[in-house]
Amino acid sequence: MILNNQDILSLSERYRAHFINSLSGYKSANLIGTKDLNGRENLSIVSSVFHLGANPPLMGVIFRPHSVRRDTLENILETETYTINHVNSLIWKEAHQTSARYNEGQSEFDETGLTPYYYADFEAPFVAQSQVKIGLKLRQHQTIELNKTVLVIGEIVHVEVDDNAVKEDGFVNLEQLDTVAVSGLDCYHTASKIDRLEYAKPDIPTTCKT
Repeated sequence: MILNNQDILSLSERYRAHFINSLSGYKSANLIGTKDLNGRENLSIVSSVFHLGANPPLMGVIFRPHSVRRDTLENILETETYTINHVNSLIWKEAHQTSARYNEGQSEFDETGLTPYYYADFEAPFVAQSQVKIGLKLRQHQTIELNKTVLVIGEIVHVEVDDNAVKEDGFVNLEQLDTVAVSGLDCYHTASKIDRLEYAKPDIPTTCKT
């Protein structure tokens, strides 16, 4: 299949959405936990979380255009507090179900059977069944003029991960934690490590760490 820009724009809406979403490859599958100013909990799956920097520790998320009600985005903007929780193979179906269009005020935690989990000094709910829990404070947001999507940047202020999955150099073994990936809009994958490689240097052959 060879397509030019006009070919792509001529595709049917749903076909184009699946096709273009698949082209970027495997993406992270995460659940974002929030709570509104009235204390109502919200949970939504996203595949657009990405690393922005380690000092300060920042993560970005892209949200679809804020042209309709988007509880997760609105809660983040209002409370400036949210969580990112890795999806694993035990909860991938429940995680996907959070993308359903529930009525305002309905909690995806209640509807899917996932369990909210709190720390005393953090207001937003984590997902108890997740093996990687990240708490963030909103630092910046902006609308991308090209397509009106919204970029949200948060600073990591809390992390919970099994000590045994964190290696001596700080590397987090996601395979050991059963973190799953997503491709396209609805296909989930487990991960198998090939190997880790040494830091690349000019004129030195690439070698494995193990």
